[in-house]
Formats: sequence, structure tokens, C-alpha cells
Amino acid sequence: MTTRKPYAGSRRKLVFAFDLGTTYSGISYSVLDPGSVPEIKGVTRFPEQEHVGSDAKIPTILYYDKTGTVRAVGAEALKESVLEQAEEESWFKCSGFKLHLRPNLEGSAIQAQAANFPPLPPGKDVVTIFSDIFKYLFQCGKTYILETHPSATTFWSSIEDSIEFILSHPNGWEGRDQANMRRAAVLAGLVPNEVAGEERVHFVTEGEASLHFCIHHRLSSFIRDQEAVIIIDAGGGTVDISTYTCVSAKDGDQAQAFKEVAAPQCNFTCSMFVTRRAKAFLDAKLKRTKFAKEAEHIAQCFDKTTKLRFKVANEPAYIHFGGMRDKDPKLNIIMGKLKLTGAEVASFFEPSSTVSAAFLHFEPLDIAFSRPDSHVNKAVADGALSFHLDRAVLERISKYNYGIRIFTAYDASDPGHVERKDKTFMSDAGALSLSNQYSIILPKGESIAETKEFRGPYRRTAQKLSDLASISQDILCYRGIREDPPLWMDVEIDNYPVLCNVTADTREAARSLVLQRRPDGKSYFSFSFSIILLLGQTEMKAQIAWVENGVEKRSPARIVYGPQLTCTNVATFWPLYLFF
Repeated sequence: MTTRKPYAGSRRKLVFAFDLGTTYSGISYSVLDPGSVPEIKGVTRFPEQEHVGSDAKIPTILYYDKTGTVRAVGAEALKESVLEQAEEESWFKCSGFKLHLRPNLEGSAIQAQAANFPPLPPGKDVVTIFSDIFKYLFQCGKTYILETHPSATTFWSSIEDSIEFILSHPNGWEGRDQANMRRAAVLAGLVPNEVAGEERVHFVTEGEASLHFCIHHRLSSFIRDQEAVIIIDAGGGTVDISTYTCVSAKDGDQAQAFKEVAAPQCNFTCSMFVTRRAKAFLDAKLKRTKFAKEAEHIAQCFDKTTKLRFKVANEPAYIHFGGMRDKDPKLNIIMGKLKLTGAEVASFFEPSSTVSAAFLHFEPLDIAFSRPDSHVNKAVADGALSFHLDRAVLERISKYNYGIRIFTAYDASDPGHVERKDKTFMSDAGALSLSNQYSIILPKGESIAETKEFRGPYRRTAQKLSDLASISQDILCYRGIREDPPLWMDVEIDNYPVLCNVTADTREAARSLVLQRRPDGKSYFSFSFSIILLLGQTEMKAQIAWVENGVEKRSPARIVYGPQLTCTNVATFWPLYLFF
């Protein structure tokens, strides 16, 4: 259990954590009262939800009618009356849409999986769908608090304009995906479309949220200083793997701290794909039979029961989907139960290995497996709040090599320069130059503290002063397989995507620049600045810094994300941790 400090703020605040999962979603919240120790609580009641309790979640399902209007969300979408109306009026069932927001690099493994993702509704993009479910989750959270909190109306009016939101996402998602989630939060009305509003939306990876959940639920009882812990969060859409080492495990109630020791991983082979393979099998098996229209329902029954119980391939499996009169011996359907061979069901899980084999592999390495001894349905939502309140991770590992494109003076003695002689140009400073060099600001695999800055000094020249009134710079990352990226970007031109763009208003500083002369008599101006990268938190931030009247000035740490950039099968839903 973490030793949480009293809230040091001067005014009461509410923090929501939304775990929008591929298959299920949940909400946790915390009321921050000055001087009081914050508690993490869950929203445990939802419209039409049968199961009510501390682990309550809702299915991540929406129904849209033909006009694109949301007609049912969550548990409401499972009501018999809704299913009947959806069939009669041809509503579009939207599920599994979360995966459409994933990073997307040409040729990556996820590109091959994308064809298996559930389709989006006609005329809807994934950001709009995210905003619709964010709006629903917010309304559910608001209703729950108004119904359960003392002096609820007065309380709500005092905090509604300052609510903080923690949004969790898979390990493999990046800045562009976070920006799209923030845009969805704005569209949903969670925060206003302004800088102050957008700054109330924060992000945490599902892996790091799971670590905080495990810490909160007594990971400290057996993890020792300098021991490593691997968090495996196997969910409906992704399997996230995160690795940390404990750097301050102490006796008593002292808070623990962790450092990330490897770049987090995200795998897109997950339990949802097991169900989709089962659905494809059922479609083929039941084609041209009276049960053909039941394939979707049978697949859902498989997902809820048979998939969870299946253990061995040499025993038959049964899917209970109907009543006593549902039978067809040729299809192995008797009294509402479809009988499948164990081998058929096992094929839905391929490729896979047995759990016992995996455990035996780690036994000689003295690696122990464990799982929290409490409800884990709300692990990510609760852990996201713990992340915001406790900040147990001190350092993170850079996943890529970050830098910018630069040009350099031509060097006739350098073979690389000579090879590219036909691409030379005259710079504004009058020097024969070559472009397309990659300048590294932050190397891959670097350990980054939350407050640590990485700075690269640069210079820009122009013949007109007005051209230096603002600076705009693309931030790149190298995604090739080399440990060290090539100096020349044309060697692997497709492996340097634009990650984001950062801008600065430098008009005042430009006015003080002194005119300089080139050897040929022409004039130019030179402006020195630095690119600063901050990746110690769960969001990447970039700034431009420059000196103005002897004082360093900085642009806002705000990123405008550029074009699309571009995660193996566990059918459980637990955060699992290993230590050694």
C-alpha cells in the first residue's frame, strides 16, 4: 500500500480516470481536499448495469442509427429491447474501435493486423467515436457523484470548471494518438478548446497504470531494493509489457520509487482476436443453415464462457447459446449447446504455448509470477489515478532516437560529402552546403528523469529579417533497425517520420540581430536557438529556447502533432508482475 501524502493544493479538486478499453471501460475518481489524504474510488453503477460492485465496468459498445446518432452505449447496448430495435432499424454496432487509433507505420506488424479490426460506422472517424464514449463516461461519473456525494450539487458547482482527466492508453501509443484522444476529450465537452482546458487532460500508459495499481495493492510486501519487476497487462485489445527496477524499497510505510529499465512493449495479439477467429469459424460452419444468423450471438456466448474455461485441446468444448428446442445433430447442436472439438477451439488461440510451459521456462531463472489479490477489473482506472497522485516512476526510457534535419557546410575531403556533391546549395550565409543530415538530440535507450531536459544548439540564417520573426521546427525520430541512425537521412529516407512540430515567436529577439556580411558582399542575419526535448513524463514535450536581451526565453511547451506515424496471445485481463 502506498503512503500517500495529503493534498497540498489550495482549493478542492476532482480528478477522473477513464479506462476506455477495447472490450470494457471503467471510471475511477478522487476528490482532492486541501490537507486531506486523497482516496481512490470507483464509479460502481452504470445505466442498465446488472452487476454492481467495486469492480464494475461496462462493455465498450455503442449503437448508431442510420443518421449517425448514438442510440445506446455500454450495458444499455446489451438489453433485449435495444438488440431488437437495432435489428429492426439497421443500427450499426460499434465495438473494438479503440484499435483504429493505434500508431501506424508502413510495413509494421500492426499494419498486417489492421485488416482484422472491426469496421467503423459509416461517416464516423475514430476520434468522433472516442468523443461519444468519453461524453457517456463523463455523464455516468457525474451522475454517480451527484447521487452519492454529500452536498452533491454544491460540491459539483465548485469543481466542474477545474476537473482533471487522466486518460490511459496502450504502451505503444504515441504523441499523435495522445493528441487525438485530447481532441476527443474537447469534442466531448470534458474541457474547453483552449490551452488551459487541454492542460487538464493527462495521459498514462496502461503498463504504468498497472504498476501503480500493483504498488497500491501490496507489491511493496515482497519487492526489494534493486529488484526488477515486469508488468504484463493482458487486455482485450493489447498485451502491454513494462519493466522497472525498484530504487527505494524501504521497511515500514516508506513510499517506493521505480525506474523504467527497458522501453515498454505493446503487442496487438490479444483476446479480442481469439473471439474474432471463433466468429469467422462459426460463420463458415453455420453458413446456409437455420443457425446462420445466430453466429454473432454464439460468438458472444463463446467470449463470455467457453473461451474463459477452455484448457486442453483433447477434450470437447461446449457453447451454450439457446434453449431445449435448438438442435441439429449434423452441426453438433443439442439442446441449445454447440459442441466443438478441443482442436477446433485451440486453433482460435494460435499461435500460443501452454501457460505451464511458460512458467517452467522462468523457474530456473528464479523469477516469480504473481497477481494482485484484489479485483483487477478496475486496475487501469485505479492505477491511472495512483499515477497522478503518487508518481512512483522516477525515470523512463526513450523508445526512439529523436532529432532534427540540418544542413552543414560542404567538405570536399569527406567521401560522404563528395558522394552528394550534386545536391549542394549556397546557404544564406554564403557557404556551399549540403542538407539531409540527422542531428541527434535524444538517443534511444536513454534514461530520462521527469525534469531532465535534452538540448540541441542550432543556428538559422536568412537574408531578410522578417524570415526570422518566427521559428518552426519539425522534430523527427529514427525508426530503423540500426543502433545508431545513419548520419545522412537519404540512406534510410523512410525511417525518419515527423513526430511533431514546435514553433516560437521570435520577433522581439530578431529585431536586435546585427547585419552580417558574406565574402561576396551580400548581407544576412544569423539567429541562434536551441531545441529542448522533455520526455520524462508520459507525454513528449518540445520547446524552442533563445536569448533575448541577455535572458533566455522559451516557447510554450506545446506540441502540434504532424501526420500519422506508425504492438503477442493472452486471454486474461490481469496486470501480472514478475520480479527477480
